[in-house]
Amino acid sequence: MESFLNNAVIWFGLGLALFLLEFLLPGFILFFFGLGAWIVAIATFFFDISINTQLIVFLVSSVLSVLLFRNWVKRRFGMGQTVASMLPDEFVGKIAVAETMILPGKKGRVEFRGTEWDACSEETISPGENVIITRIDSILLYVKPTKAI
Repeated sequence: MESFLNNAVIWFGLGLALFLLEFLLPGFILFFFGLGAWIVAIATFFFDISINTQLIVFLVSSVLSVLLFRNWVKRRFGMGQTVASMLPDEFVGKIAVAETMILPGKKGRVEFRGTEWDACSEETISPGENVIITRIDSILLYVKPTKAI
């Protein structure tokens, strides 16, 4: 039972928990804190170091690994690519359904793929009318009636 209270085992378990939490939380930060915990686990396995030293090694190794490797790893695994370049292809030219009245110069709401979006149009669009998405600007969809095509 005493081996389960060993500092190396505790740090290893903390690192494993941080790695698993990375799957649930966005940002790709916890991975590096898990790495820092495993560095401390290795250090405490081979050396008898105080808890203060363990905490300092954990913080320094975690922060340094985030600063030095996070962007490189994100680029390496394709996580750093901006989604903005892919968004127009997913929206422009697709059909949505007007949820509210859309008047020229006024925002309305459209439903597209199960989600409601703010939308605007240069033409009057009635609720329930099919519209085609002509462009996207952040979270605002520009639409026109399908009969205008």
